[in-house]
Amino acid sequence: MTRIDKNPTGGAEAVAAGTAISVRGLVKHFGSTKALDGVDLDVREGTVLGVLGPNGAGKTTLVRCLSTLLVPDAGTATVAGYDVVRQPRQLRRTIGLTGQYASVDEKLSGRENLYMIGRLLDLSRKEARSRADELLERFSLTDAAKRPAMTYSGGMRRRLDLAASMIGHPAVLYLDEPTTGLDPRTRNEVWDEVRRMVAEGATVLLTTQYMEEAEQLASELTVIDRGTVIANGEVDELKARVGGRTLQIRPTDPQQLGSMARAVTEAGLDGVSGTQVVPDEGVLNVPILSDQQLTAVVALLGSRGYGIAHIGTHLPSLDEVFLAITGQKTADSQDAHRETEEVAA
Repeated sequence: MTRIDKNPTGGAEAVAAGTAISVRGLVKHFGSTKALDGVDLDVREGTVLGVLGPNGAGKTTLVRCLSTLLVPDAGTATVAGYDVVRQPRQLRRTIGLTGQYASVDEKLSGRENLYMIGRLLDLSRKEARSRADELLERFSLTDAAKRPAMTYSGGMRRRLDLAASMIGHPAVLYLDEPTTGLDPRTRNEVWDEVRRMVAEGATVLLTTQYMEEAEQLASELTVIDRGTVIANGEVDELKARVGGRTLQIRPTDPQQLGSMARAVTEAGLDGVSGTQVVPDEGVLNVPILSDQQLTAVVALLGSRGYGIAHIGTHLPSLDEVFLAITGQKTADSQDAHRETEEVAA
């Protein structure tokens, strides 16, 4: 089903019902560099779309085009029913944006920053004050409301910047790597606020390199590399595409792990190979591609008299998905690798 959104220029855009953001063939050049090379994506109303990609993939360029800060060279994009090129003024009143770096006026206090933005969005003085106070409380900034933003910590500035993007009750919110550099507690506060906005009906486009963040917030994912969409789908769909599931079996007698592994390997079950014993966890890992293989492995072990205390399956991690699709490690993986090197040193 589609709806036709008329615009003042007399044109019309066909947009799927329930779609907050629709992008088709978006292209953006910077000299000889093609930052976006025909990007297509859709974001359903009231959901979070996670946009993943390595540094330089084009994520920020996409956000800047969709928020009218850049004009695309080709393609079309409709956000909240407005064309990003032909109706930028109307669109800006319906969106919020939090970039990679906090963009607050450091000489103004936290309350003054929010009040000013509220007035720029045509809120009355009373509405702007009320909304500013509401958001200061939401983001635990009330005690610092009268202090200049230059005295805020990095986490406080990030929370103030996010509050500023929400002051006008945006229908669509762009979060461009919003928690980079934040401590875990502040990151969780930002996540909670994003969930609250979505529960209230907002649509969020989130760019991130943190796999945990994508899994916590996004209902669907789009992976971009070198300006092109190379994968999209729900989290579990992308995981399944990378290599199926792992069957985890915990025997009632941990001493039987080795013989269980040999039994599975020697049985030569169709499509089952590469069993792995994990002594520290007391489990046997068996890669599988189907429910039929799961049933065959369990039936085999039962017929051999092995006692099974627990059976479970898990999909590849998003880190593994990201590496398989793009050939690059995520920020999470790189940070963990650096920490390991530092400990080893």
